[in-house]
Amino acid sequence: MAEPSPHQQRLEKQRDNLRLLNQVMRHDIRNDLQLVGAYAELLEEHVDEEGREYLRIIKESTESAANLTTAARDLAQVMLSPNGETEAVSLAGILNQQIEEIRSGYPEAVMSVDGSVPDLDVVGNDMLGSVFRNVLQNAIQHNDKTPPKVWVSATERDEYAEVRIADNGPGISDTQKAEIFGKGEKGLESSGAGIGLYLVQSLIDSYGGEVWVEDRKARDSSGDWLSTHDSEIDGAIFVIRLPIADKV
Repeated sequence: MAEPSPHQQRLEKQRDNLRLLNQVMRHDIRNDLQLVGAYAELLEEHVDEEGREYLRIIKESTESAANLTTAARDLAQVMLSPNGETEAVSLAGILNQQIEEIRSGYPEAVMSVDGSVPDLDVVGNDMLGSVFRNVLQNAIQHNDKTPPKVWVSATERDEYAEVRIADNGPGISDTQKAEIFGKGEKGLESSGAGIGLYLVQSLIDSYGGEVWVEDRKARDSSGDWLSTHDSEIDGAIFVIRLPIADKV
């Protein structure tokens, strides 16, 4: 086997340094966030009614920042990986796991699953859970209703599996829909892109799938599961389409 060229060695060293920097920074930031969260909990009994609102904002911002470090870790793993290999992974196993984790992490949210997730394998890898986690978190964190509600549906459509995640939040304007995933040349510099949704788009692209967002006015009106919740779904509907592994 030929020795790596000086240029390849330099790139590999840069990747190693970036991996280490990412790991150390996330570790230190998460430690600080855990400390802030712990002291916020201790303050619960020492603030008046007005102070509780400020304390709620501190807690939510701390949780959001912690989620951001997780998304940054996943995105760094994707960007620093020398090859984005895919494999057949269980849609039901990964999606159901993320739903349960989100339920545990956001007990104030109401999450409903329509029927059961199809028992089939889709094209993906061990990062597919990050796709569902980020979309589910987005549906709750950017929700202005009490309680925030999320509906999940998964169906098989020809050679694709289609996952729909709907919410009762404020929705997404048409002007934002073109930029929300950081599509186009701007990538993360896009005015609508956040790390989590940019990661979603990057991973779905690598799987040969599609992801887009629509609102209740643009949904399929042919009597599908969404129509039974028509009066409640005021927000966005994220659609994730993944190739079925044995049909590619």
